[in-house]
Amino acid sequence: MSDPIDRSGLAPRFWERKALSRLTRREWEALCDGCGKCCLNKLEFEDTGEVALTRVACRLLDDESCRCTHYEDRHRYVPDCIVLTPANLAEHLNWIPATCAYRLLHEGRPLYDWHPLISGSPETVHRAGVSVRGLTVSEFETPEDDWEDHIIEEPT
Repeated sequence: MSDPIDRSGLAPRFWERKALSRLTRREWEALCDGCGKCCLNKLEFEDTGEVALTRVACRLLDDESCRCTHYEDRHRYVPDCIVLTPANLAEHLNWIPATCAYRLLHEGRPLYDWHPLISGSPETVHRAGVSVRGLTVSEFETPEDDWEDHIIEEPT
């Protein structure tokens, strides 16, 4: 499967030399590893504030590619989809996956070897078992009252 993100021509290991706030839009987008975990619906427990990941995928997630089927205009279909930016990253850390490049770099940690920017292939995230490929159920077929039945541990 080809990489939907154009990573060609980017400076080698740019993420190690530039602060997240200084990245270009193209560099920022290239940090996405394509795991699909951010597109899973989450449950937040009011009493604890804990956020749980479910297998219930956003209606726009393609389960095979782990990519949004309407990325550029996703807000037309899912108005509450969060656009992660350097400016709002810190306020969303409670639900951002532990393996996410944005979170790792924010916390001063390196990218994993399976990240496409390191491996050169968008398939390594899937081969490493970190993505949600083949693990999701549709939000159209899963009533919200049943989402608790689909809570999962994050694939890491």
